Amino acid sequence: MELHNIEKLIEKYFEATTTVAEEETLRTYFSGDDIAPHLEQHAPLFNYFSKAKEERFTKQVPLKPRKNYMKWVSVAAIAVFMVGLYFYQPTPAPVTLADEYTPEEIESAKEALALLAMNFNKGTEQLYYLEEFEKTTNKFLTKNN
Repeated sequence: MELHNIEKLIEKYFEATTTVAEEETLRTYFSGDDIAPHLEQHAPLFNYFSKAKEERFTKQVPLKPRKNYMKWVSVAAIAVFMVGLYFYQPTPAPVTLADEYTPEEIESAKEALALLAMNFNKGTEQLYYLEEFEKTTNKFLTKNN
C-alpha cells in the first residue's frame, strides 16, 4: 500500500469521514509488520479494535432475583376480597308486625292486652283499700308513742 494513501486515510479517519472499507484498509495496514516509523504511534489504536473483537467476557454475571411484590400484593388483595365476600351478611330489612302476623292475629293480641290491662286495674283498686288501712294504722301507732 502506498504510504501517501495511508496518510490520507488516517487524516480522513480522524475527521470521521472514512467509509467502512477504508477503515478496514487501515486496520489491515497497521496489523502488518511494515509500518512506517512516523505512523507507529497510530498502530495501538487500530490493533486495539482487532484485539477487542477477540476478547470474551467469561465471568458469571450475578442476576438479582426479580422481586414480585406487586404480584403478591394482588394475590393478597384477592384473598381478602374473597374472605370478605364469604363472610358478608347483608343486614335484613326491618321486620314489622304486619310482615309477621295477619291482621286478625294482631287484633286478637290487642284484645288480649286490653283484657289484661282491665284486670290489672281491678287489682290496683283493691290496693286502694290497703292504702286506707295503712293510713288508719299509722294514726293509731303514732298516737300510742
